[in-house]
Amino acid sequence: MQRGEMEMNKIVLSVLVDNTAGVLSRVSGLFSRRGYNIDSLTVGETENKDFSKMTIVAHGEDEILEQIYKQVAKLEDVREVLVLQDGTSVTRELILCKVEVVAEQRQQVIAIADIFRAKIVDVAQDSLMVELTGNQSKLDAFIGLLEGFKIKELVRTGVTGLRRGKADMLADEFD
Repeated sequence: MQRGEMEMNKIVLSVLVDNTAGVLSRVSGLFSRRGYNIDSLTVGETENKDFSKMTIVAHGEDEILEQIYKQVAKLEDVREVLVLQDGTSVTRELILCKVEVVAEQRQQVIAIADIFRAKIVDVAQDSLMVELTGNQSKLDAFIGLLEGFKIKELVRTGVTGLRRGKADMLADEFD
């Protein structure tokens, strides 16, 4: 790193929010008002229909990431915010990738998919669609191995995750 350069880090926040209209807009609005970029955002209802869980990934300098954490935690709809860290949490992402293939290439793409334990979910005369779940580096490695093929379409869900072990978000409060 050159002198004067700031190190950019990544934060993965697990945010428990009230499952109400507009909550996604209020949380994402905080980012846009402050000029922060969201790298990935997933949201869905939890085991309790009154709550949703958001997983937000952002990059920045440590002081910016700390501000993001504090400002998200202050929002009215937010019940709890956790930082999902490597080793103490499990994070995953899903991709669907449509690869253009001719008959001679089909087996090569299937072999690459098998290495990554991916599933072939659609077969057409000129393409294969592959589904793969894993951490971001696994997905990036898979896409890297497909460089010799034409990727017709690719979509990523964004990161989602949970802490490892027994601890749950606000478990005691709602039991």
